[in-house]
Formats: sequence, structure tokens, C-alpha cells
Amino acid sequence: MISEAAWRVIMGALTMIGAGFAAAACIVTAVKAGAEMITERPELTIWSLLFVALGEGLAIYGLIVAILMIMVS
Repeated sequence: MISEAAWRVIMGALTMIGAGFAAAACIVTAVKAGAEMITERPELTIWSLLFVALGEGLAIYGLIVAILMIMVS
């Protein structure tokens, strides 16, 4: 039987894996769209960086939630 402490670590790891995959999908899409946007209108460079930063923020929030799940539960 799996102990309660092990379940906390497993759930935290699964949370981080899910957040990592979601952030990767977001960043890949944002980089592709940003490259096309810069090609069309170079003055919108900062917007492409903003979209990539939002994807990275998703990964950071996933890490925070995973740490809280491990520590608080």
C-alpha cells in the first residue's frame, strides 16, 4: 500500500508534469505566432515576448501549486 506521504509527492509530481506540458504547448504556439507577427509587423516585437512570458508564468504557477500540494497536505 502506498503511504500518504508518498501520495503527496506523486500528486505534486503529476501537477508539475501537467503544468510543464501545458507551458510547453503555450510557448511553442506563442513562438510560432510571434515569429509570424514579427514578419508581418516588426513594431509588435514586444507583444511576442509578452505571449512567451505568459507561457513561462504558467510553468511557474504549476511549480508553486506542486510545492504547496507537497507541503500543505
